[in-house]
Amino acid sequence: MSAVASLQSSQPVSQLATRERRKQPLRASVQSALELFFRDLDGHDAEGVYEMVIGQVEQAMLESIMQHTRSNQTRAAEVLGINRSTLRKKLKQYGLL
Repeated sequence: MSAVASLQSSQPVSQLATRERRKQPLRASVQSALELFFRDLDGHDAEGVYEMVIGQVEQAMLESIMQHTRSNQTRAAEVLGINRSTLRKKLKQYGLL
């Protein structure tokens, strides 16, 4: 969106930027981060990328969900679609409990 269009909108610029960011799928953000990761390797071999990505994404997701639910584990488990005991296991795994 152009600066002129932003100024003509009745919404604050910060809300417009947030809406544009939401249009980008999470997958694209992960893909972009991985491209930077591989570029930074500068030809060196990569190992354990799957575990690294899953761990980083899962921990960030849990932190965000717990903040969103004000640390209500029952609600967080519902939002995530997992069992509460699984949530507790994951929270302990990442030192969030």
